[in-house]
Amino acid sequence: MKAIAVIPARLASTRLPRKMLREIGGKPLIGVVYEAVRSSPLLADVIIATDSDEIMTACREHGWKAQMTAGTHRSGTERVHEISCRERADVYINVQGDEPMVRAEQIASLLRVMENPEAQVGTLMTPAAAVDIQNPNAVKVVTDLAGRAMYFSRATIPFDRDQTNPRYFKHLGLYAYRKAALDRFVTLPESSLEKSERLEQLRFLENGISIFCGETPHDSVGVDTEEDLQRAIEILKKR
Repeated sequence: MKAIAVIPARLASTRLPRKMLREIGGKPLIGVVYEAVRSSPLLADVIIATDSDEIMTACREHGWKAQMTAGTHRSGTERVHEISCRERADVYINVQGDEPMVRAEQIASLLRVMENPEAQVGTLMTPAAAVDIQNPNAVKVVTDLAGRAMYFSRATIPFDRDQTNPRYFKHLGLYAYRKAALDRFVTLPESSLEKSERLEQLRFLENGISIFCGETPHDSVGVDTEEDLQRAIEILKKR
């Protein structure tokens, strides 16, 4: 199974301006993510996909492989699709450019999900830390008994009405796609739940495309705010 990792990276973030070029340990965030993904021995290639000249310049200076993509893409998945039209693979891994704690073990877990021939889309989840259960920036997921996602939400799901202490799972920003799933995604309009939650993976679910979830013990911190950035810096220092 030939797998290529694509890291979508745009400069025009709103909650944390220019976050792809913010530094962690003296290195731009996008470079920390790239080198973490590159550590996986299971990937045929790793490509940063950007529409920013500044990000492209930083990649050239550091020797990180990158390709320019259209500035009209509405989501990271659309940017991954553009790369999939140039680079052939059996599976395309989408690693968000703001996931500096990504690990080779997570990529291995995600590729195991895609060994299931029924899986057109895969992703990862991890037991949610107490700090993330009520945090709307930490996306929660519930699955059926076969590991297919039933719903993703910024809300706390499931709701614990009778205090039964259910297990909560946090969704991690790593995806795997087959080419057919990417081709289908870009033809679909933005869905109503996607607009409400601002979660593009809901477009798959609303259109009847299953997302298979693998569980990993390795948590991650997506960088969306200044607080997230500082939290990631501290965790990576300890690691």
